[in-house]
Amino acid sequence: MGTLEDLIQLIPPPGEPVDPGGDWQSAEKELGLVLPPEFKALAARYGAGNFDDLSLLSPGELVVSARDLLGTAGAFRDDCPEMVPFALWPEPSGVLEWARTGNGDSLCWLTEGEPEDWTTVVWNPRAGSGRYPLGAVAFLCAYFGGRLDVQLLGPPPPEPWFDSRRARSHVYVKLSAGELPYEQRLGILRDTLSPTADRGFHDEGEGNRQYHFKAGDRDWLLTYEDCYGHQIRVAFPPEDDGEARAVVLGAAEAMGCQVLRVMTIEGKPAWLG
Repeated sequence: MGTLEDLIQLIPPPGEPVDPGGDWQSAEKELGLVLPPEFKALAARYGAGNFDDLSLLSPGELVVSARDLLGTAGAFRDDCPEMVPFALWPEPSGVLEWARTGNGDSLCWLTEGEPEDWTTVVWNPRAGSGRYPLGAVAFLCAYFGGRLDVQLLGPPPPEPWFDSRRARSHVYVKLSAGELPYEQRLGILRDTLSPTADRGFHDEGEGNRQYHFKAGDRDWLLTYEDCYGHQIRVAFPPEDDGEARAVVLGAAEAMGCQVLRVMTIEGKPAWLG
């Protein structure tokens, strides 16, 4: 079970994919490689975006990534060969990145044999690597279906999703602790934004919790956490700024928390006045 149709059953693609096309011919000419047809079909069906924290690369990004990887990893390979345990494109059987995570993990093809037979390498120079005898689509099916343990990526979310790539404003709302228990505050926040869908969580107890969810009717992505200070993080289409301000600040008040400050992802003040 590892075809594109299997993946579609597991993680529904968007109704209107963002930038589903791509100049694959130019990318293949630049790379001197024929890329796996299944990956091009995957990109056409889902478009630009992320499976959880795993961002698919477009044709142009594949080319840029390949050049960057050769330049950066190749530069320190002689001194630290243990950090670069693979050949790098365009070297024979070199790795070629097809997706990456926000934690610096690269998902790469090991370009041995025919493109249909390329397998997957998950690699982070700081943390090691792992090889998996699966192409990109089969890898996504197995990992997000809970059948493949990928140590570098950690466990998949209980309800995997795909988010189309689009412009979003990112705002961090710093909060006082409030008197209600954390779980009750989280419940109030989610009730205010209902209906919501889980996007994964990290919970090691007081002071180290993150809950990620999506406000389905609004296409907002939220994280409620106390890992990096007590805060609500929200990402939303720029045109929703006024509604996001009213709803999120209203939720904070209902949670019994004082808003200490509101900042953009760049650290600039937001939602003033």
